[in-house]
Amino acid sequence: MDKRKQHLLQTKRRLVLLFIALFVITISLIGRLGWIQLVKGEEFQEKAWEQWNTSIPASSPRGDIVDRNGELMVSSLTAETLIALPPQINDPEQLSVRLSSILEKEEDEIYDKLTADSSQEIIQRVLSQDKAKKIRALGNPGLKLTSDTQRYYPHGRLASQLLGFVGVDQGWAGLEYYYDDELQGRDGRMVFQTDGRQQQLPHGVQQYIPPKDGMTLQTTIDNSIQYIMERELERAMVEYKPEGAMAVAMEPDTGEILGMSSKPDYYPGEYDEFDEQQRRISPINNTFEPGSTFKLVTLAASIEEGIYNPDEDLFCPGHIDVAGVEIGCWTRNGHGAIDFLEVVYGSCNPGFVTLGQRLGKEKLFNYISGFGFGSKTGIDLPGETVGLLFNLDNVGPVELATSSFGQGVSVTPIQQVIAVSAIANGGELYEPRVAKNFIDENDKVIEQEPQQIRRVISEETSKEVRNIMQGVVEEGSGTNADIDGYNVAGKTGTAEKVGPDGGYIPGELIVAFVGFAPAEDPEVLIYVAVDTPTKGPAWGGQIAAPIFKNMMEDILKHLDVPSSYDEKEEQEYVEVPNLLNLTFDEAEEQLDQKGLIVDIVGDGEIITDQIPEPGEQVSVQSSIMLYLGATEGEEESEYVTVPNLKGRTLRKATEILEMIGLDMDAKGSGIVESQEVEPGEQVRKGTEIKVEFREPTEPDQNQELNDAEEVPEMEDYLNE
Repeated sequence: MDKRKQHLLQTKRRLVLLFIALFVITISLIGRLGWIQLVKGEEFQEKAWEQWNTSIPASSPRGDIVDRNGELMVSSLTAETLIALPPQINDPEQLSVRLSSILEKEEDEIYDKLTADSSQEIIQRVLSQDKAKKIRALGNPGLKLTSDTQRYYPHGRLASQLLGFVGVDQGWAGLEYYYDDELQGRDGRMVFQTDGRQQQLPHGVQQYIPPKDGMTLQTTIDNSIQYIMERELERAMVEYKPEGAMAVAMEPDTGEILGMSSKPDYYPGEYDEFDEQQRRISPINNTFEPGSTFKLVTLAASIEEGIYNPDEDLFCPGHIDVAGVEIGCWTRNGHGAIDFLEVVYGSCNPGFVTLGQRLGKEKLFNYISGFGFGSKTGIDLPGETVGLLFNLDNVGPVELATSSFGQGVSVTPIQQVIAVSAIANGGELYEPRVAKNFIDENDKVIEQEPQQIRRVISEETSKEVRNIMQGVVEEGSGTNADIDGYNVAGKTGTAEKVGPDGGYIPGELIVAFVGFAPAEDPEVLIYVAVDTPTKGPAWGGQIAAPIFKNMMEDILKHLDVPSSYDEKEEQEYVEVPNLLNLTFDEAEEQLDQKGLIVDIVGDGEIITDQIPEPGEQVSVQSSIMLYLGATEGEEESEYVTVPNLKGRTLRKATEILEMIGLDMDAKGSGIVESQEVEPGEQVRKGTEIKVEFREPTEPDQNQELNDAEEVPEMEDYLNE
């Protein structure tokens, strides 16, 4: 083969190889292009979109919270947030100066954000309209204003602990925290195109994706009932000067919470300015010894087990010996010879110890657990605590005895509420709840059904306990809770307060009352507890029962609950006992047993005078004025303490001043509006006190306030 042919052959081979190589490369490129377009196209498109576009979030409005009647409790107001895009800021020094003037913030703080190594920085949330307008006027492309929301509380502090509060991005307490997912909604965003240096393209595509609102939470709370309860707790804080007070109102047949509050409270819009204790939901977060309200469990268990006979006799000498330990009754002299119905009416400790012993520890503690004590109730609020019961293996005769009347165990108020609700509704234990339903953006209602936990007693036992509780209010220790026109069932409680070391704190008590009405067909149950009252007699019947009465009376009227009977029954009268020369504790005990209210004047230790006089007939729940003078042998001082006269009638104010040796210069008529010498000041006997009276106006809630301080009315309270 000549050289020419050989060269042509080699050339052909090279061309074929080149063609094959080009073909393979082309096929590979086509395959690669197809793989990129068809297989990885969506992924690369998303990455490219992220590089081309900058996204600024737009907060979603949290859902409203409303009461059971649809009245607003919490809502969201639209506000604006200032966001900086550092790559688009040309002169950060000058801009930080101008923003500092508008926002009233430090220049260095703003400058650091304007020069941050990030695509965007939040400069300030929730701008006023005036500040937002000034920022828009700057016309700086590196500044963006986006929508944000701020929580709005139309009723101020009302139900503050229940509602909770919202932090930067989520609920941090109360319902806001517990139902954060439902209330939060979905954030939107503002999208615009940028180049490789993160500069906004002048003709690039801009898109606004609106946020999705959170669901509306309709609660079981009734705003009017909540206000009534908080008003009376405020009165209690003023009148009795306690460390705190709390109350829960429930619908016994469903477990729905109608109202829940504790004092002192706080304003959710400025939550960080209040102490953490004021933000606690005390009825579910706090535990304490229940005292005599717990005796209802022992009573119900005894009736259910057939070991309670109301006509059986018992002698109470003021104590009972259990395994060598003397356990006292609340009345140091004892109840004497009584029957077991009177054991309940008088809240006799030895009588309930006897019932507990008959039940035995296994049965008693089975009922205690059955009524919900020792476990969480399941209420839809954060931070519920369990309390503390004796381990059954550690229950001896003394532990059994003390548990039978509510000592040595630790429970929450909400546990007591659902337990007594089971007594009220026929024996069914319900899970308490605050969320009634949710409403989405399409107005679709997602209902929350009542959750029945278990039956704890029979309907027959429930009815018998209700009747006995009605007798406690009509004839026993709860007479100060009686309401004209309604049959009321209830139980008083006074418990010693346990300190951090596990021992009882001397002189510190928690007084309580739990009850429901109408007794024959309960519509509302209320639990009231006052922590360590420092003024007035520290008994559940003298402090908590009147608070309960004021709440229940107005709540029944608000709900239009019909009267238990058509005509008002004849008023019950009792004889005023002779209290002269008794100590305050002795006099207080006698008045409490007769259903009379103590009204104190003076600061001595012995009763030296009283109004009305011994032997007079007065209606149950009347006030008996006691003057406390010096003890025997103690020299009578020529100085006396000026009493508080505000809210008193002319006759009563005159009687008080005469009783302690002071004269009065009265101006006007009606009730005392002001007095020249402040309560608590020391003056000589015979001093003339100038007192101004005014004609009383029609009371807002059928209840006068006998106290030195004015409790805010609805409008003032909500605007506080």
